[in-house]
Amino acid sequence: MIAIIPARFGSTRLPGKLLLEVGGRPLILHTMDRAQRARHVGRVIVATDDLRIERIVLDAGGEAVMTSPEHASGSDRVAEVAEGLAAGSIVVNVQGDEPLISPETIDRAVEALLEDASVDIATTCEPIESLSELLDGNVVKVVTNGHGDALYFSRSPIPYPRDASLRSDGDPNKAITNKPELLGLFKKHTGLYAYRREFLLKFTLMERSALEKIEMLEQLRALENGARIKVVEAAGASIGVDTAEDLERVRAILADSGSKTTFA
Repeated sequence: MIAIIPARFGSTRLPGKLLLEVGGRPLILHTMDRAQRARHVGRVIVATDDLRIERIVLDAGGEAVMTSPEHASGSDRVAEVAEGLAAGSIVVNVQGDEPLISPETIDRAVEALLEDASVDIATTCEPIESLSELLDGNVVKVVTNGHGDALYFSRSPIPYPRDASLRSDGDPNKAITNKPELLGLFKKHTGLYAYRREFLLKFTLMERSALEKIEMLEQLRALENGARIKVVEAAGASIGVDTAEDLERVRAILADSGSKTTFA
């Protein structure tokens, strides 16, 4: 199994974030180290559009590949590298800005593909922990069926708690405020994906779908084209570093834990 970490230098909210220091090392190296610790991952490749990121990865003993700067998404960048991999490979897309991702979470996603040949994509979810998180359009929610297959992804709170809302003057926010246990109805989608190589290559050639354009969520393109997406519980919470505040949270967590990441 191959983990590919898309590592674009540009970032609207935190430019050059993958090179910012966390615990004495560039952020991207922490993410790479976590991916290398996964039991099912035999190879980790950083797919970048920036020579500085490539140099840092190579100097640390990692593997890096330069990719086109024109890619619209991380999936497209991962697919460029996946084209050169062996047929039948399982490819894990690990977001470069998640230096605290659990190796066990990566393994769980891979295992979902290993255990069921009909699954095209495996991805992960975490609990929703607050009303503000539930209402945040940057936090993607996912609804699954009884087998753990994704039914829909949305930036809106789904599913809608109708009965509880009716008992709270028709206001779902008030219902959840009054009954915080309702938060257990919701799942937060996180950005880890494991693909079968052939499906990934096919997926990135598909036209953007109607729902994808509305929600700005590319996984909806896969659902609209009949893909089976298995959603598994993450082994622990991770933090995507999108802002300076996120960066400080990650620095504090690593400082508190005394974490010292090294390459295996």
